[in-house]
Amino acid sequence: MNVLNVNFILDLKSGGGTAERTFQMSRFLARQGMDCTVLTLDIGLTRSRVALLEPARVVALPCLWKRFFVPLMGWKTIIQLVKDADVIHLMGHWSALNVLVYFATRVYRKPYVVCPAGALPLFGRSVWLKRIFNFIVGNAIVRNASAWIAVTTGEYPQYDRYGIHASQVTVIPNGVFEDDLPETNIKEFLNRHSLPDVPTILFMGRLNPIKGPDLLLKAFIQVRDRLPGYNLIFAGPDDGMLSELRKVTEQNGIADRVRFLGHVDGVDKSGAYRFARLLVIPSRQEAMSIVALEAGICGTPVLLTDQCGFGDVRSIDPRLEVPATAEGLAAGLINLLAKPDELQDLAPVWKNYVHKRYTWPTIGARYIQLYESILELR
Repeated sequence: MNVLNVNFILDLKSGGGTAERTFQMSRFLARQGMDCTVLTLDIGLTRSRVALLEPARVVALPCLWKRFFVPLMGWKTIIQLVKDADVIHLMGHWSALNVLVYFATRVYRKPYVVCPAGALPLFGRSVWLKRIFNFIVGNAIVRNASAWIAVTTGEYPQYDRYGIHASQVTVIPNGVFEDDLPETNIKEFLNRHSLPDVPTILFMGRLNPIKGPDLLLKAFIQVRDRLPGYNLIFAGPDDGMLSELRKVTEQNGIADRVRFLGHVDGVDKSGAYRFARLLVIPSRQEAMSIVALEAGICGTPVLLTDQCGFGDVRSIDPRLEVPATAEGLAAGLINLLAKPDELQDLAPVWKNYVHKRYTWPTIGARYIQLYESILELR
């Protein structure tokens, strides 16, 4: 089977969770013996990132306009990739690259699936442009697909607004590769980043309003006197909020307890997870948090907002999910960190839960079954 995966960005630093989902899914399919190609733009793409994706192949088009991720026309390349593919997988929604591939699938009558990964709502900047996009082509891309994938059942209402009933949608959650997060030397990690060996709360992700780092910082300020031994680490690239976050830490006299590491990957990412007492995911909106799974593989408990698309954590302990407010996060921090023995007991339970349900040998099989069912109907 020849699978073409399309995502306008594959760089983890810029693309976040959807880039990582495409990366991991493509690598899994290729390791299963499928002919898998990833079509993307060349933004932030490095040779090391491409090499890690092997045996999947990467075709990266140059980007003409980075503001809206418009590719420098590679129409002949797109046509050939679509013609060669048995199934095309479109990740995300607000993508000029997806539009070009969609037109090619219509010309050559190729089946394609869509996986917006939580991107369907009109949220964030340029809402009026998104309305125009949907009117011209976005609605058609969703409605004309051969299959629809949701990361969680929370996307059902989002699909419904596009005329796709929940019964038509296949839920395939995010997954994680255990070997991507190896055991690492914590002391070396601390030395590389000049970090003190003290109890630490971790944020992992882009410093962007949708990810809620400001909510976590406000929550930490509220509980700083009740958790005097704890520091807070933000690990992730700046996406417009770093200067304001730094300013808030200085104004509140906690600059010595809050660190900003920037983007971390590889052994440093694993080290950050394994060093932290608690990973906090304060997102205002998210389809399903991959970093929660990564933390689980590393044996680190998580605290999430109820906007992360991961209500499953409540089955482990209801304290692990809180409202997406500074007050909700502050209460969650106190409830979990004030009883370190109970938090420590949660760690292996969470790790085992992730291992059984969200590793790629389990998750990836669902893609293969879906693709085979599509081809059987042709």
